[in-house]
Amino acid sequence: MHQSAPSAEPVHRTVEGPAGRLHLVEQGTGPLVLLVHGFPESWYSWRRQLPALAAAGYRAAALDVRGYGRSAKPAATDAYRMLDLVEDNLALVRALGEERAVVVGHDWGSGIAAASALLHPEVFRAVALLSVPYTPPGGPRPTDAFAQLGGDQEFYVSYFQEPGRAEAEIEPDVRGWLAGFYAAMSADTMPAPGEPDPHFVTRPGGRLRDRFPTGALPGWLTEDDLDVYAAEFERAGMTGALNRYRNVDRDWEDLARHRGAPIEQPSLFIGGALDASTTWLADAIDAYPATLPNLSASHILEGCGHWIQQERPEDVNRLLISWLDSLRG
Repeated sequence: MHQSAPSAEPVHRTVEGPAGRLHLVEQGTGPLVLLVHGFPESWYSWRRQLPALAAAGYRAAALDVRGYGRSAKPAATDAYRMLDLVEDNLALVRALGEERAVVVGHDWGSGIAAASALLHPEVFRAVALLSVPYTPPGGPRPTDAFAQLGGDQEFYVSYFQEPGRAEAEIEPDVRGWLAGFYAAMSADTMPAPGEPDPHFVTRPGGRLRDRFPTGALPGWLTEDDLDVYAAEFERAGMTGALNRYRNVDRDWEDLARHRGAPIEQPSLFIGGALDASTTWLADAIDAYPATLPNLSASHILEGCGHWIQQERPEDVNRLLISWLDSLRG
């Protein structure tokens, strides 16, 4: 594995994006690696990747996605469609003085990274997807598919659709809600194998938090870490983050011309064996020979939940850096 001298400490920066400022934290020098977080997180979810990538000879940049943290938060719900988030990634690469980058995404960030690579292969030369597999544009209308997943209850993505509803549940106790949401999808605080998992649905008209586990925080999350996440959302609110879910049908329409399209660049997938995304989207992983024809490897980490780069940072760093080094030839 390529190593270099220890790099400088992480640096916070803001640059201009299409909707206003984009906040990022960068560390290291070398080829640019753009890190894109998911819901409900921030640049901080990459805190254990930034120094490792920098030490391995890369310029790692973790942004606050539009609507999160210190980045711009447009008022319009449709300002959070996938095409806009791809434009943010393009603007960030240019603002950093680079022409090309490897893009790495987790959770919703995986979808943003995949769309960036699909729509702009001239800029995003390779893509790594964490937790959420690549599914080409197309298929049934997303809100219809999510409604079916819920059955006679309400699937969490459907629950997030109505503006203001989830905010009313979350914002009176942001810290407590985040703790429950993180615990619900962490390997060490989710139900044991074979037990029903109630954390992704709620009764019609109910609250999602009523299904969250209670008790200790997951092992990867300290009280100080939770304070960081809570402070970001207490300051920024939840609407920008939730608006990502409220654009899934717009994305379906916007990307219709790319229906079934593969991503041709070199790619990597890392998922958790205990992550519902891995099981719900198992068919997408099986389809990788067609949808990711230049996939280097697909890794499923045993005993790992959804928050993969935080639950298993050493494994993720090792796999990610080995793959990045292979791209150098």
